Amino acid sequence: MVDLEYIAMFLNTLTPKFYVALTGTSSLISGLILIFEWWYFRKYGTSFIEQVSLNHLGPWLGGVENNNNGNNNTNNSQNNNQQSVPECKVWRNPLNLLRGAEYNRYTWVTGKEPLTYYDMNLSAQDHQTFFTCDTDHSRPSDELASVPSAVMQRAWRERNPQARIKAAHEALEKDSECATAYILLAEEEATTILETERLFKQALKVGEANYKKSQSTQHLGAHYEAIHRRDTNVCVYVRRRLAMCARKLGRVKEAVKMMRDLMKEFPMMSVLNIHENLIEALLELQAYADVQAVLAKYDDISLPKSATICYTAALLKARAVADKSFPFASCRFSPEIASKRGLSTAEMNAVEAIHRAVEFNPHVPKYLLETKSLILPPEHLLKRGDSEAIAYAFFHLPHWKRVDGALNLLHCTWEGSPYGESAVGDAPCHAFRMIPYPLEKGHLFYPYPSCTESADRELLPAFHEVSVYPKKELPFFILFTAGLCSVTALLALLTHQFPEPMGLVAKTFLNTITSPFNFLVEKLEGVLPSNLWHQLTRL
Repeated sequence: MVDLEYIAMFLNTLTPKFYVALTGTSSLISGLILIFEWWYFRKYGTSFIEQVSLNHLGPWLGGVENNNNGNNNTNNSQNNNQQSVPECKVWRNPLNLLRGAEYNRYTWVTGKEPLTYYDMNLSAQDHQTFFTCDTDHSRPSDELASVPSAVMQRAWRERNPQARIKAAHEALEKDSECATAYILLAEEEATTILETERLFKQALKVGEANYKKSQSTQHLGAHYEAIHRRDTNVCVYVRRRLAMCARKLGRVKEAVKMMRDLMKEFPMMSVLNIHENLIEALLELQAYADVQAVLAKYDDISLPKSATICYTAALLKARAVADKSFPFASCRFSPEIASKRGLSTAEMNAVEAIHRAVEFNPHVPKYLLETKSLILPPEHLLKRGDSEAIAYAFFHLPHWKRVDGALNLLHCTWEGSPYGESAVGDAPCHAFRMIPYPLEKGHLFYPYPSCTESADRELLPAFHEVSVYPKKELPFFILFTAGLCSVTALLALLTHQFPEPMGLVAKTFLNTITSPFNFLVEKLEGVLPSNLWHQLTRL
């Protein structure tokens, strides 16, 4: 008992300053751990302590044999996951803006860059694929400097916009009928839509002449076929851009005609997704029957989906409920009315269509409901990602606002009924109360991919807060260290302000903790011989 009495005497001699220092140091250390854990979680999406425990301490505690088996199982499962999970493919934004007339204007006004280097690099690769061919490399090196196509190939690779524009002018000096040079100047140098349209018309005049010329010689061999493929790409690209310019300038009917003609003449150029441009223009004309006809053709199970397809289908279904001018829509959707009479067939179809659209891309409603600020859409997008949601909402938000009550129906379906569970019975909209959790399993589409966040961070500018789905819950160790830091900081403050009472509380707490051990030692002293206990205490 001598050692225990010495320990008790030592604890009784501790001053409140010791407890202040102890709790303050504990609070500081736990706070540093909390900051590191939070930084690691924000960057890598997982807890550092949890990761170290699972990857290092777990196998060590489990034994070598279990570790090997675990590694084999882990490798097998990782291989299976890599085979089953589709790669996140980045697509060209069919409604991408003009760099000179739109993106650069935003930079001049705000001083912010709306496009990332990764996005612009993908565009450079697209331009090289679309507007160059293998024959541009096959010339002798002394001739490449004087060939406009070779100059333009160098221009598409340039990182500096001024260097690209300079190379385009250089190509036009060598050949005034270089269509790709006009394309680059229209995209990047023109500062107004009218100037852009003028340059694209010049490119179209040259491009169509080259297309007709190469069309008659494409059967002569692979060399001529590659030239014809390039001329076709140039012609289709310029005509699509001219249709977009007409749409921006208010000549919507002209734009619709140009898009229809383009889709009819080049049905195999579906990679450009011209039908999405057509859908947006038809919605501007409020030609909803024509929009439905386009959806009937492209909203097919064998074709890749997009936010434009899914949400436009939902908009048309919502119009059947929300628009008073629709023949069988007697009033706007109201959860209060629905709670009394139940959901009608049209309302049920609209809710299911919204459910389908949200399952495809759960980021869109936040932008349509204006609970999250919009930015300029990128030149490329990731389907089912935040970049696609921005690109869709940027152009289609006015169409949702134009349909009276459509956003109200989206809001009621997205948020769930504010009148309780009995408001709409067993309607599908109650599944939205659990969003995003049910969508991880995948109901109408494949399970939501986990790679969208990293890809969207590459596509979207740094000043935009990327929408993440599903929301990541804070790891246990972050919550634990936050609680530990808060409690120890509070104890340090109380001990500093009230030293005597807190010292008494600390001593009482320590005596309470040690009392069971003291009781056990006293019982052992009564049972064991005194000489044996003396030998044990000496050890």
